[in-house]
Amino acid sequence: MSGGTRRPDPDRPAAARAEPGADHATEPRADPATRPRPDRSARPQADPAVESRADHAAAPEAGLGPSPRPRPDPTAAPPAGRADRAVPSRAGTEPEAEQPTSLFDLLGVAAVLLEADGRIDMWSPQAEELFGYDRAEAVGQYAALLLLLPEHRDAAIQLFAEVMETGRGWAGAFPVRHKDGGTRIVEFRNMRLTDHLGDHYALGLAADRSTLRRVERDAALSARLVTQAPVGLAVLDTELRYVAVNPAFASMHGLSEAGHVGRRPGELFPGAAFQSLEASMRGVLDTGVPLVNQQVVGRTAADPGSDHAWMTSLYRLEDHQGHTLGVATVAVEVTERYRAAQEAERAQRRLRLIARGSARIGTTLEVERTARELADVLVPDLADMAAVDLLDSMLRTGRTDPGEGPPLFRALAVKTAYPTDAAGALVPPGRLTVYHAGHPAAQSVRTGRPVLITHLDSGEVGRVAADPEAARLLARAGVHTDMAVPLIARGQCIGVMGLARARNPAPFDSDDLELACELASRAALSIDNAVLHQHTRSTAEALQRSLLPRLSPYHPGLEIAARYRPAQAIGEVGGDWYDVIPLDGDRTALAVGDVMGSGIAAAATMGRLRTATSTLADLDLDPAHVLTHLDRITLGLDPYIATCVYAVHDPRPARLEVASAGHLPPVLIPSDGPPRLLDLPTGTPLGVGGVPFESTTLGLRPGDQLVLYTDGLVETRDDPIDARLDELLRLLSAPSPSPEDTCDRLLRELRHPAGHDDVALLIARVLPLET
Repeated sequence: MSGGTRRPDPDRPAAARAEPGADHATEPRADPATRPRPDRSARPQADPAVESRADHAAAPEAGLGPSPRPRPDPTAAPPAGRADRAVPSRAGTEPEAEQPTSLFDLLGVAAVLLEADGRIDMWSPQAEELFGYDRAEAVGQYAALLLLLPEHRDAAIQLFAEVMETGRGWAGAFPVRHKDGGTRIVEFRNMRLTDHLGDHYALGLAADRSTLRRVERDAALSARLVTQAPVGLAVLDTELRYVAVNPAFASMHGLSEAGHVGRRPGELFPGAAFQSLEASMRGVLDTGVPLVNQQVVGRTAADPGSDHAWMTSLYRLEDHQGHTLGVATVAVEVTERYRAAQEAERAQRRLRLIARGSARIGTTLEVERTARELADVLVPDLADMAAVDLLDSMLRTGRTDPGEGPPLFRALAVKTAYPTDAAGALVPPGRLTVYHAGHPAAQSVRTGRPVLITHLDSGEVGRVAADPEAARLLARAGVHTDMAVPLIARGQCIGVMGLARARNPAPFDSDDLELACELASRAALSIDNAVLHQHTRSTAEALQRSLLPRLSPYHPGLEIAARYRPAQAIGEVGGDWYDVIPLDGDRTALAVGDVMGSGIAAAATMGRLRTATSTLADLDLDPAHVLTHLDRITLGLDPYIATCVYAVHDPRPARLEVASAGHLPPVLIPSDGPPRLLDLPTGTPLGVGGVPFESTTLGLRPGDQLVLYTDGLVETRDDPIDARLDELLRLLSAPSPSPEDTCDRLLRELRHPAGHDDVALLIARVLPLET
């Protein structure tokens, strides 16, 4: 108890014991600063131990006296025999005062110093707040009389005396009378102090019990939360070194709590994720702005072989005066959620890749381009490098039987995600190669199953290389995982695609293999269709060319040039044709036609119409009747229809008879004028039936030219046909040395580079008839 009087003498009556205190309580108070303080330096000097014991024994008896104990004069010389206790000068040696701690301010700890007789000698500002009395009201008063109710004074005096006699401290709670008349419970910590002269004082530290209990409850709750919370909690100082971590936080890192203290996150785990976290902590420490729910992904000693994820929040810690104490970290393990998100992202990536493959693979019926499209989809999203090989027998014959011996592959496409030595190890497109029996490509084609190699040491790279030099290049590039996936279409293995990773550190897994097989399945069907189309087109083109006439070098009164150009790979061979038929009397029949459709069937129909045209021409029929008979023949070839221009040139009267069956108009180039489109009755296409055709007769002179063509020469998907016909007339306006030259120029200038349609072109220039 910090306030109290001298210990009462049990032999004295109670009234006598209380009388001095009562007299003191009623006498006028003097300013404590003016109370007489005897000079203790003048006291007789004695052995310090004896003096201490004497003072100690006398203190209880003197505690009720009205006069305060004399205090030493700080300006007096040290007593004899105590020169060794001289206090050194404080100048330059006193440490800088620190700011008060927030805990003491929060508790409002009051300090009261009592003389040995129980009078108040010192009274802190916190005591003023706790008890209600200011310094002037408290200093010099008996603490027991000022602060305690009468029924509590004896017990308090007893405790005070024990502390002063034994030197043992006392702690407990006492009801205290506040200045406002109320009573509150106050927690005390009392202890005896001894000055350099051996004199005793009583120091009492006091705090409001309700405030103390509240702080204790908060501390207990915080301690329980920190130690038992399933989330990780940590405190770091201003140097970002761990000060304290809870068990959950230590478990996340796989280190003990003591193993964290004094070390920074970046020291414990040198990964980039923790370096970034440390930078974020520094930002929170500098700005005071919390960072909430930042995901940190990395590896710790708890599970060094796998990535873990934590949702981390950072807060700057400050005391109530705003002084920065450090950073608090709250970490929640979200590894399962992170892995689920990663798996969902991988699934989304697979779906996006499959969707992109569906849109980008097989845009044409060209084998090599389809293979390149497959490689473009695979790299870099799935692999760092890819190669697509097809069985050479499939390209040559359309069959997958490789015959005896190891299969012969033809490389169709290769691609790498970045410049690398590994590119030199891949067989370049167009090259033939044979892989050794242990090569994944050979195994995959032989078994019809994919081959997955999750890990390759540098010494094992030869297993996936075509030759030793390729193995050296692959090893230098860092290839560490590989897989080969068969290209299977219509139940037959037509080739293989190989994938590898070098810069990407992740090995191929079963999900990657499943995705690769899905893309390979889609691409294989497109490649097989392209191969089939290529063989069909080649057959149709051969048939088409075999059915076209071989021009005779001599035609009476005419110089003739003709061209046929099949459609390019994006389209198919069509039914365009031309014919030059010699007739009796030096006459010549000229025909150009176009069978609607493409492929072998269209070429066969074209051949039948050309044969029929030659037969009808020998019957000496005019052009309109020839077209009428061709119309009837075409009706039997349903569903095909065709367009045709048929003309007969007679050099003796210098006359031309011409008729059209729904075809584009011929161009007449007079020798003395600009070219023009012949205004002919258009007629209906062959195969429509029921509509008569009309013949038109024109006079020709030497030097005149007649140009017959199919729509593949002038039609495009973007330009109006009238504009294209005007362009044709413009090109024909320029002088040309020969019909051959004119044919080449028209094909070069007018035909679309992609060659969407085939073209038949026939040019006849009138010559003087030789007699």
